[in-house]
Amino acid sequence: MPILELRGGLPLAYLHYDFTLIKSFTLSVIGNILPIIPILLLFQPISKWLLQFNWYSRLYDWLYNRTMQKSNNIERYGAIGLMLFTAVPFPTTGAYSACIAALLFSIRFRYALISISLGVVVAGIIVSLGMLSISIF
Repeated sequence: MPILELRGGLPLAYLHYDFTLIKSFTLSVIGNILPIIPILLLFQPISKWLLQFNWYSRLYDWLYNRTMQKSNNIERYGAIGLMLFTAVPFPTTGAYSACIAALLFSIRFRYALISISLGVVVAGIIVSLGMLSISIF
């Protein structure tokens, strides 16, 4: 799920498809981490080309403004802030937005990849704990 990412996929797998929590966690984390490398490597060159189209220019401006509004920690703490931004289990603060923020703040590829991946794992743990609390009650 591109917008909800792990935050939507993990509960869906666990609650609706009856996967075990470990299977839900593992598949959600892997599925959320896989697109990070292509996004970090390809977003800027593809985006530069697409900016010639009006519809993409509007989408890019919206994405840029939304990312910048939620990026105080990234600006202040760099790669650690990027991990915290990714780890917050709210829609639109996940790995994909963090990739865009990493590019906007010129965080080096290696640090961005590690930070975002760790943030995905932390978000997965938080969401899993939420799923455990739901299944207990």
